[in-house]
Amino acid sequence: MIAPRAGAARLDAEATVPPCAVTAVIVNFNAGGVLADCLRSILPQASQVVLVDNASDPDGFEPVVAAFASWPGLRVIRSLVNLGFAAGSNLGIAAATEPRVLLLNPDCMVAEGAVARLCSALDADPRAGLAGGLLTDASGLEQGGGRRAVPTPWRSFVRAFGLSRLSRRWPKLFDDFHLHRQPLPAAPLEVEAISGACMLVGRAALDDVGLLDECFFLHCEDLDYSMRARSRGWKILFVPDAPVVHHKGVCSRDRRLFVEWHKHKGMVRFYRKHFRHQYPAGLMAAVACGVWLRFSVIAGRLLARRVATADVGGWSRPAARAATRTGQILPLEMSPRPSAS
Repeated sequence: MIAPRAGAARLDAEATVPPCAVTAVIVNFNAGGVLADCLRSILPQASQVVLVDNASDPDGFEPVVAAFASWPGLRVIRSLVNLGFAAGSNLGIAAATEPRVLLLNPDCMVAEGAVARLCSALDADPRAGLAGGLLTDASGLEQGGGRRAVPTPWRSFVRAFGLSRLSRRWPKLFDDFHLHRQPLPAAPLEVEAISGACMLVGRAALDDVGLLDECFFLHCEDLDYSMRARSRGWKILFVPDAPVVHHKGVCSRDRRLFVEWHKHKGMVRFYRKHFRHQYPAGLMAAVACGVWLRFSVIAGRLLARRVATADVGGWSRPAARAATRTGQILPLEMSPRPSAS
């Protein structure tokens, strides 16, 4: 049996509460042990779980799946290539048989009873199409993104330059799109967008809005879906009593540059898709330049860190520099070239 990680939500495999009529769709790529915690938390709460694997390393994926092979509600779809989150989710949605679909990241652990509370909030309002839970880190601190306003070009400008501090005086002009610093509401609250890490979608809304936009490989597809749902009159709810522990970044820590590239590419597509007719072309071009400038800065830092910590001839860069200063003999690959005679 695969042991749960520290901070994982409590799960009782023998829970007496029957599972909800929900198909949980999990798109996995090399999540490793956290995937086991995710499955352990969601299987008793959802009547069907569709796990879509995006060509993970089988040595890390297959043992995890084998530990849950006896669960009748689990279906595993193995893709031969990495389809991305949106396309992988659509593949899982196509296999869904229940009246609600829960998009769930493999690094999320759903607290006991959270799925039922999400369903109750969705069912209480016929115009509610999407519902998201309270995303926290392992210590219980709320993360940004679980409840948010749409990051319009202006709001993104405000956040990028730290102008949100002026919101106390001019709240409508300088508001931030992340809402997690606001007091936690006592009941489900309508918001503009929720996170795709834990997004419950009703079947009627899904049929009306459609599938996720597969042009988003990774990131921003949840913002796009939230905007599309709201444009068709569906409400989006944030449910504060449905906690989900989100080990953010666990699945991407070994491919940060790859993730940042697709994240920023998705941001540019999101802005062009939804705001190009609302803002002047010059401003949209400036927004795109700002996004790619931000990516360049992040990529530069990541590459610099990689060079600084890379092993060269068995020596790390810092160790090699120290050895040079102290006169130690370096490995052949690090030895200075002899001067020409």
